[in-house]
Amino acid sequence: IERYSHVMHIVSNVVGKLSEDKDAFDLLRATFPAGTLSGAPKIRAMEIIEELEPTKRGPYGGAVGYIGYNGNIDTCIAIRTIVMKGQTASIQAGAGIVFDSIPDNEYQECLNKSKGMLRAIEIAETGVF
Repeated sequence: IERYSHVMHIVSNVVGKLSEDKDAFDLLRATFPAGTLSGAPKIRAMEIIEELEPTKRGPYGGAVGYIGYNGNIDTCIAIRTIVMKGQTASIQAGAGIVFDSIPDNEYQECLNKSKGMLRAIEIAETGVF
């Protein structure tokens, strides 16, 4: 578990060896969107997301990282994002919804996860730390 100013994260390093007929792009295509952000079974969960969410997720839940010239890949999942369009900043954060989730608690979790990004925008706008 890694602790940060506003949140704690469970962090996992995954190491593997690809089949010789596969490359890092095949790996990305096979694993994204990540099940941790879409649900299971993945295809049906993604269909439900498409039906229920009023806007596209954009970079939220995607991979951020690099693929080295040697074929190594190092990525993370974009689970907190700020998307700028002109003078408008859109913040994205989420919570894991499970069978016994309490909607108000999950909403509060999203607000809590957004606080650091909101503060960054405030500092950028005002210059005051």
